[in-house]
Amino acid sequence: MPVYEYYCSDCHIKTELLRPMSKADESVACRSCKSMHTSRMLSAFVAFSKGGSSAPKAIAGAGGGCGGCAGSNCGSCGSH
Repeated sequence: MPVYEYYCSDCHIKTELLRPMSKADESVACRSCKSMHTSRMLSAFVAFSKGGSSAPKAIAGAGGGCGGCAGSNCGSCGSH
C-alpha cells in the first residue's frame, strides 16, 4: 500500500497515511486537530541506483520543484 500525504487547512499540519489506492481521495481526519478539512498533497520522491559505478545516481524524481535550484540552494522558490 502507498503512503499518502494530507494537509489540514485548519491547523496547517501535514499527515501521512498508509492506505489503498482506491481510498486515496476519501476524506481523512487530521491526526492533530481531528478536522475533516484535509486534502491530499502531491508527494515528491527520489530513487537512487548504483548502476555500474560505486556512486549513487538519481534515476527518478530528482528534477526538483523549481527552475532556480542549484545543489542545495534554491534562489527562485526558497524551498531548500
